[in-house]
Amino acid sequence: MTAPIKPASWTYAEEFVAEDDVLRSARARAEEVGVVPIGSGVGAALRFLAAVLDARAVVEIGTGTGVSGLWLLRGMRSDGVLTTVDVEAEHQRLAKKTFSEAGIASNRARTIPGSALEVLPRLTDGHYDLVFCDGDKREYAAYLEEAMRLLRPGGVVCFDNALWHDRVADPAQRDEETVAIRDLGRAIADSAGLVPVLLPVGDGLLAAKKEWSPGED
Repeated sequence: MTAPIKPASWTYAEEFVAEDDVLRSARARAEEVGVVPIGSGVGAALRFLAAVLDARAVVEIGTGTGVSGLWLLRGMRSDGVLTTVDVEAEHQRLAKKTFSEAGIASNRARTIPGSALEVLPRLTDGHYDLVFCDGDKREYAAYLEEAMRLLRPGGVVCFDNALWHDRVADPAQRDEETVAIRDLGRAIADSAGLVPVLLPVGDGLLAAKKEWSPGED
């Protein structure tokens, strides 16, 4: 059995891809408005996935102040468009400021205020390369259902907080959010239509590729 990673090594890996002043400013704004952004390790993983997918269209649930959105945009194609959803219009205003400071063209980030489960059904089936979920943990199962409709074959869905502050791995923890994330993980792991991986970055990043169906090119 592999020995547990030491804290110093975990920190080294988490900070392996450094953040710049724009991301640090976005994090400062997040702290001011009480938003908890993704960690830098999760950001680097998202950028990597967007780049590997050559992503042209990405959906984000949970705009915050633009930390995760900027990581995604930096991995996407130069003509790629991020569609990001959040219930807080003020947070989206701050995210737009982050994107502007990073030199991202305004037409590359489409911000939609509102509840994810009200907005997602209006988006186009099979159009997206990647769906990143960082909203209400109790709605994660519903996000997965929507993501499976929105993703093209070969696309990827990701969920932040997949370890949920070390609670998911502890069967004694039975609060609603922990159970929802735990059940989501089992559903993804058991799905024949998904290729899953759970990455121990940040607070855990659960990712899954949507498999191609027979007859699809």
